[in-house]
Amino acid sequence: MPRIRLIHWKAAEAVRYLERLRSADYQTDYSEQFEPGLLPEWRQSPPNAFVIDLSRLPSHGREIAIMLRQSPATRNVPLVFCEGEPEKVERTKTDLPDAAYCTFRGLLPTLKKALARRVETVVIPTAMMDRYATRTAAQKLGIKAGSSVLLVDPPQDYLRVLGELPPEVEFIEEDTSRAPVTLCFVHSAAELPEMLSRVRAGVAQSRLWILWKKGKTGPGDVSERLVRENALELGLVDYKVCSVNAVWTGMLFALKGSSRSRA
Repeated sequence: MPRIRLIHWKAAEAVRYLERLRSADYQTDYSEQFEPGLLPEWRQSPPNAFVIDLSRLPSHGREIAIMLRQSPATRNVPLVFCEGEPEKVERTKTDLPDAAYCTFRGLLPTLKKALARRVETVVIPTAMMDRYATRTAAQKLGIKAGSSVLLVDPPQDYLRVLGELPPEVEFIEEDTSRAPVTLCFVHSAAELPEMLSRVRAGVAQSRLWILWKKGKTGPGDVSERLVRENALELGLVDYKVCSVNAVWTGMLFALKGSSRSRA
């Protein structure tokens, strides 16, 4: 029995995939949250194919597929992308032209064909970290020349954290006017819910970054999963991850259902 790994970012919507795949006698593995530990697990025991939904957080699905192509253990496992807005599908095809693409209705025949085709040589896109290695923190965060940035509870050395900046950037710490970019620094898990509530109101007008110290440099109780779970409770979804410097990392959030959240 072929073993399939389904990647979908909402369990309630993944049910129809699971029902269809399992009804066709595919052993199907699924977990709603992507954990870094899954990659070593997949490398040690690769499934026969990955089915990746592109209707939600397509950039996340695309990046996971690119990571799979980086490893010799998973490089030749068939990738089947399903659904998604046309422009998001085309963006994925640019990086992964030899993967299979289909609608939900065509999932089973497309998957069957992908499993039957022996993949010898595949396109190996550049890894995300390599693509962004030469970009400054300001470029990653979307800080542009002449723009303003709202800072929420920044550390004293925030200018050193952000590094090289474009000219004429204005930093404000009182939300008297909406800034194109909001940087919300979280220093402990205890303050996370209150901080998210404070900044949620401005997310429709601003790029909202939630920043926290990486495990070995911070208190250790703030994690990507914790930030994501607390944000979801307030109707916020993440659609981009950014390593700001050796100490700080962050995630970019939008209101659930907005065009940004489907990036």
